[in-house]
Amino acid sequence: MSVSTVAADQDVCTQLPVLGQDVTVPLVTGGEVTYAALDYAASAPALQRVWDDVAAYAPYYGSVHRGAGYLSQLSTDLFENSRTTVAEFLDCRADDQVVFTRSTTDSLNLLAAALPADCQVFVFETEHHASLLPWRDAQVTYLNAPRTPAEAVAALERALSHRDPRGPALVCVTGASNVTGELWPVRELAAAAHAHGARIVLDAAQLAPHHPVSVRDLDVDWVAFSGHKLYAPFGSGVLAGRSDWLREAEPYLAGGGASRKVSRRTDGGVDVEWHESAARHEAGSPNVIGVYSIASACKALTEAGFDTLVAREQHLIETVRAGLAQVPEVRVLSLFGDDAPRVGVISFVVEGWNSSHFAAALSAEYGIGVRDGLFCAHPLVRTLLGSDPQTQGECGAPEAAPGEKSLNAIRVSFGAGTPDEHVERFVRAVKELVRDGAKWNYRTQDGRCVPAV
Repeated sequence: MSVSTVAADQDVCTQLPVLGQDVTVPLVTGGEVTYAALDYAASAPALQRVWDDVAAYAPYYGSVHRGAGYLSQLSTDLFENSRTTVAEFLDCRADDQVVFTRSTTDSLNLLAAALPADCQVFVFETEHHASLLPWRDAQVTYLNAPRTPAEAVAALERALSHRDPRGPALVCVTGASNVTGELWPVRELAAAAHAHGARIVLDAAQLAPHHPVSVRDLDVDWVAFSGHKLYAPFGSGVLAGRSDWLREAEPYLAGGGASRKVSRRTDGGVDVEWHESAARHEAGSPNVIGVYSIASACKALTEAGFDTLVAREQHLIETVRAGLAQVPEVRVLSLFGDDAPRVGVISFVVEGWNSSHFAAALSAEYGIGVRDGLFCAHPLVRTLLGSDPQTQGECGAPEAAPGEKSLNAIRVSFGAGTPDEHVERFVRAVKELVRDGAKWNYRTQDGRCVPAV
């Protein structure tokens, strides 16, 4: 079997081909327009290269592991070669394990289930819920939002200095914020963790699609990310890193594939010998298509060259930030300040606008898809908005009608597949909506602002 590839022109700073670039959507004001997908931080569109590779493999689909048939052997090789590709993409250490999961959330819950007894966990309130919430069976210390990278390191140092050094400890930190896009000082935080005998896991869901991630260079113990943010279809994720805690833990799921040998005891019970490899936590029939799509995306991004991708994305970031800066009513949310390095994720609020209303108008009147809400990072967004930390909220828009104040924000996000025209249209639309108001009437339906009909 040969798998199709799309060669990336590394000399030209252009967007990568993604699915849906030519999709048109209707406008409430009449006519249609090419859809501007500016919600990459939630789910990036699949790369055309990934879709082509999956389509080329599909006729050869077969069961993975233990199958004697040709297609089973081919699918098994593809599955395990994908593990090698991901390990190379992350620059893993020789003895690291790559475990395939459903998502970043699944990966971090797997790691949480594998923590040694009496493990202490340290996590900033700025984390996405995927990395903020899984540690329910551990002793957790939640750290306040820092206002500089140096303050983040100092806060972690202080917290770790007071921990019981006799037990295990884990630090969980994001690589790039899903709210502000700002890059976190991962290498420095890893050094602080290790200096105090703690390990560290990196939530790279927002970092891996935009910047190279090296387990060795960052000196992290584990890294987690999702395929659907890395230009691959839904339903696949990765947890990669040190094998000892994973090897010693009970399997994340019990079932076929995780077990090496199962036998009946004389008393009628069952004895199980579990695998010590990554298979220990991959029970059941694996998502071969999802795993292969992640590997394909890793190859595509590597071949395109992150230097080129980062340079082009920085151009898009500067276009958006410069445009928003020209609108006094817009306040961009930030922890570390305007000069902080960041990926293509920008959140903001507009004076006089309910955020759900503004996002609805961008969609209905301009064909632009953005996200509004608290972005599954409630404590961080409330801190940035200056609201009461105890205020209730939802991941989506709250029950607020157009014109009413809302405790949420608007997020625009983009990446390797975003054309210049999409961000230019977005900037123009923001300026027009603030200056002229919406052209259509809107109402609240099921907690969301929608065009009135």
